[in-house]
Amino acid sequence: MKLHDMVIVLSRPQEAGNVGAVCRAMKNMGLSQLRIAGPGQLDPAVIRIRAVHAGDLWESAQVFTDLPQAIADCSLVVGTTRRRGQRRKPLSLSPEALGEYLRDKPGKAALVFGNERTGLEAAELAVCNLASHIPADAAFPSLNLSHAVQVYGYTLFRALSQAPVSEWMPLDQSALDGLVRSVTDSLAALGFYTQPGREEQEHFLRDVFARAGLSIREADYMRNLFAKAAQLGKKGHDPEA
Repeated sequence: MKLHDMVIVLSRPQEAGNVGAVCRAMKNMGLSQLRIAGPGQLDPAVIRIRAVHAGDLWESAQVFTDLPQAIADCSLVVGTTRRRGQRRKPLSLSPEALGEYLRDKPGKAALVFGNERTGLEAAELAVCNLASHIPADAAFPSLNLSHAVQVYGYTLFRALSQAPVSEWMPLDQSALDGLVRSVTDSLAALGFYTQPGREEQEHFLRDVFARAGLSIREADYMRNLFAKAAQLGKKGHDPEA
């Protein structure tokens, strides 16, 4: 993966000054793709002032209604959060570990930052495939939004500037969602979901498939494999088959 494959996504940003500072931090580190998901009332004039000579990043930024739309074409989505809990991701990488992890990954990756006051909510983190955090003093662990982007930008610049180019193109989030639905539909046909838990397993499968970087051909194979299993299972319970 190269730097130009990285997308910075700001989910529900409220402070125009922070968005402008993010633009400057990104341009310092060679990051050029900025997306805004569900923005509040942002004053473009304030953004341009704080961006200084990085106003072009704001001018080219893409704005989306919500986070799922903003990351739909990405193969891997990483949510930044310092919080842990039962409904949070079980795996969280430091910026350095994330940079090393992404070096050999093909496709487009999104790095998602939450609202300045609340960070990423559990539902927002759920649409991400992986979590990442910046280690900080436990007495005051929250970083300013633009400062967090600067830390990640520097680390990714160091890790990805010389990353090898890959011809492998993994599934994006939309295709991953289709694959997961197909797999769980097949499992449902086998009577797998007699108890609640399908939604949780769909989140699990999407994250695992995303981290694996499945290609279209591999996804088709996986889909057909589960469909065949469901077909054989149905025959096994059909006395006329």
